[in-house]
Amino acid sequence: MDWSLAIVATAVLGVAAFSARLSDSPVTPPLAFMLLGLLVGGEVLGGVEFSSTDATVRTLAEAALTLVLFTDAARIDLRALRRGGGVPARLLGVGLPLTIVAGTAAAALCFGDLTLGEAAIVAVILAPTDAALGQAVVTSRAIPTRWRQGLNVESGLNDGICVPLLFAAVAAADVESHISGGRGPGTLLLEEIGYGALGGIVAGCLVALVVVQAGRRGLIDDLWRQIVPAAGAALAYGIAVALQGSGFIAAFVAGLVFRGLAREDPVRIDLLSEQVGDALGGVTFLLFGAILLPPALSAITPTLVIYAVLSLTVVRMVPVAISMLGTGARAPTVALLGWFGPRGLASIVFALIVVEESHLPGQELIVTAVYLTVGLSVILHGVSAAPLAHRYGAWLAANPKPAEESGEHAVELTRVRGAAARREPLDLRPDTLPRSPDEDEARPWCRN
Repeated sequence: MDWSLAIVATAVLGVAAFSARLSDSPVTPPLAFMLLGLLVGGEVLGGVEFSSTDATVRTLAEAALTLVLFTDAARIDLRALRRGGGVPARLLGVGLPLTIVAGTAAAALCFGDLTLGEAAIVAVILAPTDAALGQAVVTSRAIPTRWRQGLNVESGLNDGICVPLLFAAVAAADVESHISGGRGPGTLLLEEIGYGALGGIVAGCLVALVVVQAGRRGLIDDLWRQIVPAAGAALAYGIAVALQGSGFIAAFVAGLVFRGLAREDPVRIDLLSEQVGDALGGVTFLLFGAILLPPALSAITPTLVIYAVLSLTVVRMVPVAISMLGTGARAPTVALLGWFGPRGLASIVFALIVVEESHLPGQELIVTAVYLTVGLSVILHGVSAAPLAHRYGAWLAANPKPAEESGEHAVELTRVRGAAARREPLDLRPDTLPRSPDEDEARPWCRN
């Protein structure tokens, strides 16, 4: 008898039952799912019978990341980002490239069996951050808006940026990979980005057209209104993959286009997609703990531990410190920004892609290093988020500084995933949604 589905469903119910308490405790939902996965996995109870190469695991993880990328992008106000995006621009434009370079150097030094190309693959896989693993930091009012927004926007954008870099790195290191499809790294990079962007633009425009125009005419039933963004994310992914582009880039671009054409944060409309994405992400961490992490733990060595620690500290924190030069940030602020770069869902998905799409000689070492780093990050960032956020807030209150660091006048660039929607009961009727003074321009889909 296969109890896998029943066990997964029971775990979801268990985490849901204590979700309010988990949000304020060191045991975050991703950590709870991972620990439950370790418990029910093959190494302990043996209740989950998927394998690490099972297509179901990758499909689930990719679906979660697709929805997360779309909704993350739809949360970002591009106009505000142009005006007040200094911190995320530094983290992405300076910190991210330096993190990849530092990660490549660290992997090459730690793992002599890897080629330089394989070391770069490890670095790219572990470059994206997952703000959900340190949710207490990006939601804490004790931390100035400027820094919370920087971490949140960085997390929302770096997944999509790293996708084409990963594909190009794999194509360069493994000419026989399925990713390359006979294309050179340069051609692959252009096609992944180009066709991905095309799919995203088409899907984003169509979603906005349906939501705005059909909503304006009262043609969308309230119960179907929230289905539209999820369908749009799937459409973007499907178009891009059919054209041999990146479905993840497409989902992200679709969210940006949708937000730009909608003109307002579609918080109520996106809520279902956000919740489904979070739920799928939780199940992904459960399967990660049950299937992917145990083999990595059995293969653990001091060198792997050293690399994981370096990846979460020096490889991340030094580039962030360099990127923050000239911002007026003091040492504790820079340390906070550098430490809270958790590795999570995107790194798991990228590792699964490498496993299924490439034939790298060092593939086993690559995924082992990635899984150990992600597992360590889930634990350390989850446990430390709330205490360090409170401690930083206390330090800032005792050591005030003018507005350049306090961020009192920072522009709101994005909201935390789902947070705005949970402030009041959900009501999706068009006439109950918040309206701006110029309703016809700001929320055209809300009119009957």
